[in-house]
Amino acid sequence: MLKIFINGISLVLLSFGICLDPGRSSAQLRVDITDGNPKPLPIAVTEFFGADPNASKLGNSIVRVISNDLERSGLFKLIDRRAFIQSRESLRRLPQFPAWRQINAQALVVGTAQTLETGKLRVDFRLWDVFSSKQLIGRRLETEPSNWRRVAHIISDSIYKRITGEDGYFDTRVVYVAETGPAKKRVKRLAIMDQDGANLRYLTDGSNLVLTPRFSPTAQEITYLAYVNNRPRVYIYNIDTGQREALGDFPGMSFAPRFSPDGNRVIMSIAKNGNSDIYTMDLPTRRTKRLTKHPAIDTSPSFAPDGRRIVFNSDRGGQQQLYVMTLRDRKVRRISYGTGRYATPVWSPRGDLIAFTKMFKGEFAIGVMRPDGSGERLLTKGFLVESPTWAPNGRVLMFFRKDRLGKQSGQPKLFSIDLTGYNERLIPTPTSSSDPAWSPLN
Repeated sequence: MLKIFINGISLVLLSFGICLDPGRSSAQLRVDITDGNPKPLPIAVTEFFGADPNASKLGNSIVRVISNDLERSGLFKLIDRRAFIQSRESLRRLPQFPAWRQINAQALVVGTAQTLETGKLRVDFRLWDVFSSKQLIGRRLETEPSNWRRVAHIISDSIYKRITGEDGYFDTRVVYVAETGPAKKRVKRLAIMDQDGANLRYLTDGSNLVLTPRFSPTAQEITYLAYVNNRPRVYIYNIDTGQREALGDFPGMSFAPRFSPDGNRVIMSIAKNGNSDIYTMDLPTRRTKRLTKHPAIDTSPSFAPDGRRIVFNSDRGGQQQLYVMTLRDRKVRRISYGTGRYATPVWSPRGDLIAFTKMFKGEFAIGVMRPDGSGERLLTKGFLVESPTWAPNGRVLMFFRKDRLGKQSGQPKLFSIDLTGYNERLIPTPTSSSDPAWSPLN
């Protein structure tokens, strides 16, 4: 058994390697997420058996979150529990695979929950391939009962990775701008929540306008822009301590800050004398370095995952387009040549794509292209869709959408969409919401 710790959660891999029916096909159970419109995999997620009333309650809550995670991904079809034939109690021994094949389940999730003498919660779960009768995953997690929701997300990520072959994104958070009040007196606060909308809390009180929050690679710090005394300033906010620190006073306006992949620098746009260029700041020394020097407006920079290149948008060609700069030699190359204007580029964590906002024919769109500008694809469009942000696995994007007045009250809301352009989903938030930023895995 292999035992690891994830932020207070002990995880043990239970490798039994059980095969109850070796005569059946051993074809690998897999969802091809590169397919343009993958067919959801039928999966049965059973109630987790609880050794005591409290554990039973927590187990049921964990199952509910797992089910919601998997269904929301668009890659899994949850089988109605009313169709289940085998009882929860008998599942504590071994699955009766013919009963699960009868209801067309291809994958089966079973588990138990137990409150230990130490007060900690222990959760065991197993993922089975129904047709081959093979165990695909067996794991035990121990943590404080208050961490039950994280346990559920970690299990969901394990299932997602085993079935798709790629990392999951459920054990993550999203920071965004929560908006309330009338248009002329809009109150904007920083808010943070789990990727499914749970555990919402506000990080700022709304006394200052806040924009463009972005996560550090450590996931414990956020950089954002705030207007204090009508002056824009870039801040770093520590999620654990609640401390806020200004990066410094700049001679001009500063905006669109982002962290470097190693978390040691912040890249941003600074406007001086009516001209906007890209700068980096070394966080330990607070020294700034100018990267672009052009009479055009250069803004919205984003690092490549290797830290060797940046992408930004600029009107140096006459209108907003996307440009890539190699930091070693400062060479700049235009990569967008389609009809319309391009803005808010953000490099995928995988390094293979750049997401962007496109404006054309009176509409907005969220799209992706390769770093050399090829393969441009639009994933969604509308009256106003803006500010794409990547899930840490590079397979899902989040953005905000605002419809015309009369549709959803014309208020901005957060949405997610698969990289293939399918499975667009509303992300629940209690208020209007914009400028989302996805964290790395917790």
